[in-house]
Amino acid sequence: MPTITIIETGVISLPNRALHGSFPQMFERLLGEADPSASFVTVRLADGEALPDPAGLEAILLTGSPAGVYDDLDWIAPLERFVRAAYEAKIPMAGICFGHQLIAQALGGTVRKSEKGWGIGRHVYDVVPGNGVIDGEKIAIAASHQDQVIAPPTGATTIFRSEFTPHAGLLYANGTAMSVQPHPEFTVPFAHVCCDKAGQNSAPEALVATAKASLDQPLDNAGLGRAIARFLARPHKA
Repeated sequence: MPTITIIETGVISLPNRALHGSFPQMFERLLGEADPSASFVTVRLADGEALPDPAGLEAILLTGSPAGVYDDLDWIAPLERFVRAAYEAKIPMAGICFGHQLIAQALGGTVRKSEKGWGIGRHVYDVVPGNGVIDGEKIAIAASHQDQVIAPPTGATTIFRSEFTPHAGLLYANGTAMSVQPHPEFTVPFAHVCCDKAGQNSAPEALVATAKASLDQPLDNAGLGRAIARFLARPHKA
């Protein structure tokens, strides 16, 4: 398994970090369970750490963030350049939630706040047959987002979808980058935290209650975690 460089694009509050871990810690747990040989390096981009040269990396993962990819933040344009350089060099790369949207936007797709509103709680997605990344017919994962990929980049393939999120998972044209909208790294308790947070940020009370109740049903985190780990372990094609 290659060393996975985690680009931390969002910082969890100290109280929640103490209870649930940081985004990189969540991914280390998820991907470490999928492949115990995995090793990790974190770049704390949201805290001001500089991005490395992607050509020297073995595998890359972009985390979620409370930021929007269209926000006027000084680290977003450099991150888009980093993604394009990694893609050009064919470094295996995955993005989750904000990372999903950032990769799509960097490679020419369209991202915006969806008129459908908040996507929170357990979401069930239809897996596109023969997608080459994810097995099975359906997958259930916790979500927490308002923004969506509205139009994927040219050549990208949707690998799973729902009526609420038509492009919930993408495989990009050169085959070395993938991204997903939901959060396989979330524990159920942290998914509840995110539902409450959405309620503090305009999500209707009834939606929050329904979303929290949905988390009583099983999630397919481990299966999606294994799929991401397999993808990041694919041989470098450059």
